[in-house]
Amino acid sequence: MQGTVDGFSYGLVTPVAAYLMACLGGALGLRCTTRSLRHRDTFKAGWLALGATSIGTGIWTMHFIAMMGFSVHQAPISYDRPLTFASLGVAVVMVGIGIFIVGYRGATPLTLVTGGTITGLGIATMHYLGMAGMRFQGRIDYDTLTVALSVVIAVVAATTALWAAVSVHGFPASLGASLVMGLAVSGMHYTAMAAVNVHLHGTPAPGAGDTATSLLLPMLVGPAVFLLLAAVVVMFDPLLVMGDPDWQRPASPGPHRPGVPAPRRAPAYGEPANWSARPPSGRGARKGAHRGGHRSQDW
Repeated sequence: MQGTVDGFSYGLVTPVAAYLMACLGGALGLRCTTRSLRHRDTFKAGWLALGATSIGTGIWTMHFIAMMGFSVHQAPISYDRPLTFASLGVAVVMVGIGIFIVGYRGATPLTLVTGGTITGLGIATMHYLGMAGMRFQGRIDYDTLTVALSVVIAVVAATTALWAAVSVHGFPASLGASLVMGLAVSGMHYTAMAAVNVHLHGTPAPGAGDTATSLLLPMLVGPAVFLLLAAVVVMFDPLLVMGDPDWQRPASPGPHRPGVPAPRRAPAYGEPANWSARPPSGRGARKGAHRGGHRSQDW
């Protein structure tokens, strides 16, 4: 028996909410990846891990918010919790592999294609593993060409996101990139859902059992809280939000003129100040002022 599928049971509420969660995860991931490029120590891995977890969690949350609006009219739907959370783990791990490749190997064409392919396949795997966790009296068949198209969209979206993470600087540009990324991920999801064909076994009574919202909503609380906490971390790091201020950027070196002191560079964000460069004070400073013709002008 062919099942009647409705992907928008709550109208535009679930697609819009899912899109916003994808944008939030993408924005956090892009800014964390950009921040990691400014580190050459152990903090680099921490920022990359936070970025990967943010993107993976945002995509997973987007998927299951969208699935709240998915229903089969003739059969109630439930979800297998181990498979549902396994899809979250797959998303975070495979997105992390792609981000770490680009973060440590640079934004070369080879690393972008490799990292984007792994990340895109992780997004697609997360989607179809989450679909495998659905439980109802029937089975799901997929249209092969539409599934292939959804995987291509996921790979292209992931590659573009990785390129933006290492190439786009500044908060407004990153915000625009995250909006495009959210649109691409949401497009991949609904393209994949267009490939679904439901075949029912028997004629189960409609409305029996728990609704998808009552089953999925408690599972979404933890990932949603994580994204909010990650957003707090991002907002409390001014360099992560606004980028390098103009006064912290090293000035272009110019020709040094004899008798003119070289300009001093302000310490970069997180760089310890050079306390040895403090001007002398007291008797030593006065002696130096009398002995050197222009030492007092250095300060």
